[in-house]
Amino acid sequence: MSKVVLITGGSSGIGKSIGEYLIQKNFIVYGTSRHPDRYENSKFPILALDVKEHATILETVKTIIEKERRLDVVINNAGAGITGPIEEIPEAEIKNNFETNFFGPINVIKAVLPQMRAQQSGLIINITSIAGYMGLPYRGIYSASKGALELLTEAFRMELKDFNIKMTNVAPGDFATNIAAGRYHAPLLETSPYKKPYGDSLNLMDAHVDNGSHPNLMAQAIYKIINTRHPKVHYKVGEFMQKFSIVLKRILPDKVYEKLLMNHYKL
Repeated sequence: MSKVVLITGGSSGIGKSIGEYLIQKNFIVYGTSRHPDRYENSKFPILALDVKEHATILETVKTIIEKERRLDVVINNAGAGITGPIEEIPEAEIKNNFETNFFGPINVIKAVLPQMRAQQSGLIINITSIAGYMGLPYRGIYSASKGALELLTEAFRMELKDFNIKMTNVAPGDFATNIAAGRYHAPLLETSPYKKPYGDSLNLMDAHVDNGSHPNLMAQAIYKIINTRHPKVHYKVGEFMQKFSIVLKRILPDKVYEKLLMNHYKL
């Protein structure tokens, strides 16, 4: 029996690559977008869903279950970038980022758990970020929202073990997608005391994305995880040095690691 997969944010970037890869492997895939009418040529159905709008989550999950009678894999991929000096990012934008990157996945998980519990099986994959393992300068809010989702998954796994529902995190590094275009960027103010270091960091971030790995690498990793009987708590996918940076954070003194980051960002 083909597994039924729901991918939030499945219309472009990593989500689209995952969906297209999985349908080649005979999965039944549904993606989501806030504007599904823009993706009529998608290789798999794109349903209307905004992770910040609870009603759209419930409606989409209901639609899939009524049609397929089950839901085997949910990939919480929808997310939003945000950059800027924390002091200068409006509170509304901070809350908006957490609504998308943290509360959105929570509500998707809550919506699918009753069905997975009824069928006594299911896998939930939360797409986080290597940035969620460390507080990065001028990406602090993004780091915090993704880091919060990492910790949430750890707790959820233990709460769900009695129902044969599995959950894991997959933290990508930089991938060549259009994520930079969709980020909220705090304005680069001429009068800001952060003008030069923030501007330099923005250029570095964009260069990392432009030179990032192909999203198919994530798709292959997701496929492998789906076919793993007992998924690990955490997975990291990306360039060696990006993944190794997490190892260094574990073993180096805090100030030494902080100095490495500051040197990297030329601060």
